[in-house]
Amino acid sequence: MEDEGTRGVRGTSADRVPGPAAPPPPSGLPRAEPPADPGASWGGQPSAGQPSPGWAPSGEPGAPQFGQPSAWTAPPPPLGPPPARPAAPPPPVEQPSAGAPPLDAWLRTPRPPQAPGVWRFGFTPRPPEQGEEVSDRSLLVGAVITLLSALLLWSLWRNGYLPYRLVPLKLFTPGEWWNPGTSGGPRTIEGSDALTVYEALLFGLLAYGCGRIGNFSELFRRHVVRRGQPFLALAAAVAAGLTQLLVWKETLPVVRPVLVLVAAVAGGEIYQSQTVVNIIYALIAAAVLYPFARLGRWRDLIAARRSGSTPATADDTPAPATATSADQWPELRAAGWTDAADTLTAEVRTGRMNDVDVARLRHAWTRATRSPDRLAPLAEAVLRTGGAAAPHPSGDRDLPRRTARHDVLTGQVRIGRCAEDPHNPYARRSTGIALDPTLLGTSLLAVGPPGSGKSARLVRPVVEALGLRALAGQAAVLAVGGAGAPVGPDEAFDVVVRVGNPASAHDLDLYGGTSDPDEAAAVLAEGLVGDVGSLDSRRAATVLAQLLGPYRTAHGHFPSVPELRELLDGTPAALTALRATLEAAGHHAMLRELEARTRQAGGPGDPAPALADRVALLDRPAFAGFFATGPDARPFALRSLGQYPLRVRVDLPERGHAEASRLLTRLLLAQFTAITAARTDTTLFVGLVLDDATHAVTAETVRGIRRLRSVNAGAVLTLRTVDDVPEPLHTPLLGAVGCTAAFSGITTWDGKRFAEAWGKEWVETREVAQHTVFADQPFTRALHALRKLVTGKAVTTDAVTVRQVEKERWSASELAYAVPAGHAVIRLTTVEGEHAPPLLVELGG
Repeated sequence: MEDEGTRGVRGTSADRVPGPAAPPPPSGLPRAEPPADPGASWGGQPSAGQPSPGWAPSGEPGAPQFGQPSAWTAPPPPLGPPPARPAAPPPPVEQPSAGAPPLDAWLRTPRPPQAPGVWRFGFTPRPPEQGEEVSDRSLLVGAVITLLSALLLWSLWRNGYLPYRLVPLKLFTPGEWWNPGTSGGPRTIEGSDALTVYEALLFGLLAYGCGRIGNFSELFRRHVVRRGQPFLALAAAVAAGLTQLLVWKETLPVVRPVLVLVAAVAGGEIYQSQTVVNIIYALIAAAVLYPFARLGRWRDLIAARRSGSTPATADDTPAPATATSADQWPELRAAGWTDAADTLTAEVRTGRMNDVDVARLRHAWTRATRSPDRLAPLAEAVLRTGGAAAPHPSGDRDLPRRTARHDVLTGQVRIGRCAEDPHNPYARRSTGIALDPTLLGTSLLAVGPPGSGKSARLVRPVVEALGLRALAGQAAVLAVGGAGAPVGPDEAFDVVVRVGNPASAHDLDLYGGTSDPDEAAAVLAEGLVGDVGSLDSRRAATVLAQLLGPYRTAHGHFPSVPELRELLDGTPAALTALRATLEAAGHHAMLRELEARTRQAGGPGDPAPALADRVALLDRPAFAGFFATGPDARPFALRSLGQYPLRVRVDLPERGHAEASRLLTRLLLAQFTAITAARTDTTLFVGLVLDDATHAVTAETVRGIRRLRSVNAGAVLTLRTVDDVPEPLHTPLLGAVGCTAAFSGITTWDGKRFAEAWGKEWVETREVAQHTVFADQPFTRALHALRKLVTGKAVTTDAVTVRQVEKERWSASELAYAVPAGHAVIRLTTVEGEHAPPLLVELGG
């Protein structure tokens, strides 16, 4: 729970998403105004800093529905007209379109389906993998040799040293144009003109062949295009000027062939007009200049200079926004609610909505379509309040601050990008890596030493993503960490429980909000002594049930911490008073339970003393007033997470009470797995984030983590080392979670466990043995010398051996020593079973 990885964190791009539609309300005012009718909202709720019994569910179980009254207690609506909805211009969208509002472009940006963990927002596939590039030396030497050969060939042609050079032309022209013989030249003016055009065609073919053979396009791309503007435009301008000079000097056969062709088509009389001649010359100059303008991208450079921005190169051109009508709310129009769709379209274009509003209203409409009676109230609320319809009970429409890049429509949060590393598949290199509920539903285990970035670069983004989905009505999140852990400010949560802090507005219910003594005993036993290998948690649960059941029957609630400690210690006064109360009320069944506990007390293997010692960790002056269970208690029931889109943070007293903090972490994990598994409505994703799960994992919680993916829930656990978990649970834990992350700085022992969990793959290995070739003949030596001059390498013969071998994806040594600082190797799996290989990820990239 340390503040790890917060120093030297790379900058993020959190301001690239549509911003909040309104500033946060001032303190002291209600955070959400209840709607006038059920269709406008879920209902109000108090803020995190104001205690209220409304945080515990008081109605039927299940998540509150959009378009229905909330089960939470809400303050009465204020008198007078509702306040006007303020609008603030949102920050620029991630990939804005020119001339389009930010939210418009954000909605229209494509999000194609991709492999697990790929950042889908504006995704563009990587170009196909190229073979091994030719070295610059070979490329330059080859181009020079090709150019010299072309010049030699053209010189031989022009000087008549090539035999039969006019035979193809004479086959297609009249014979009276030419002198007799295969080498005879033109006899008439028509023959001279045909020869001029013929030479121009041959020169064009020679130039094209020279360019292809000499690979001048690759030379131009590598040494000119890659330098970008304005070097590209300047180089093209210099080449255009040189070409124009050679054309008008008639070194290049361009002007005369054009004049001959124009005279053949339009007649020679056309040249009697100087104006026509000037126009032809201008067209020739423009035609010669046009290819260089395209190569140099002069138009883009001029447009960029006028707009005052830097022109984009070919490698960083953003993906254009699609021309779909996502911002027109087609789902509402298809259902016939055109007025509501027009209202939301206007809200989008005027900047009165943000990305969370869009996701919340889309989710509200999807849920409302399952019950047609909710459509009309929701549509009326949209017409009345626009983008503020169906708000979250807290009234928040965005988080106070984002430290990561989020795409609320897909639920993704970007945590980095794949590094350019041979371990990563070529198609995944340099692509963004993101987490979403389909991945978190398989749970995630992150291991790394303090300072490796687990909290700042993984835990905080995940908590933010789940918080945004909670504001959209699609998730609930419980973040557990030490006081001061970087999981988010108080304003980003609905409930903040500060264990051991007298100023905390909420208490923590040790029994998870259940009324069943057996269920409460099972979960409490797991939290108290689940990490003690010598104790059977089932026997401990039996002991607790023998005390909790009678006490609840006698008093109507479970015992507080001091009372529970006295009962486990077997204090005669506490047991006598409880027995008398049960006898007076006639609860004979519970009396038998209590008598059974009395007979078993002090026997061999009795877990009561160990339970009492663990309860004593919570019976300290620092926790006085906490964990109360009486009628005046105000605990937060963890069971509410499975029913409402809550954002809850629990601050543990790590400093000075490390054992108590670990006990509470273990208890919260056990309660979370038990509560989520017992849910009947699993439409709400529930996420638990433990900033430090040291000594919190037990055999029962490992089995509970396996069940989370089937009930639309997931847990994120971070460890400094795998040894923080009992050794018998190393393999079960790595097998229970679908997503694992090994941060830089882990030991080879931890790396070995990850390497075994990730398995092996078949790879093709090539063993090349090079043998130098020694030439005996002078001509062969000359050829070898020329080849060495061109390639820069001696002439060798290669003996290649290709084999298929099974190799670890990442070895223990590579995980311990080859992962750079600020990186992690992450393996991802979806709830459907689709998985991605372990990828080296640059966190924050």
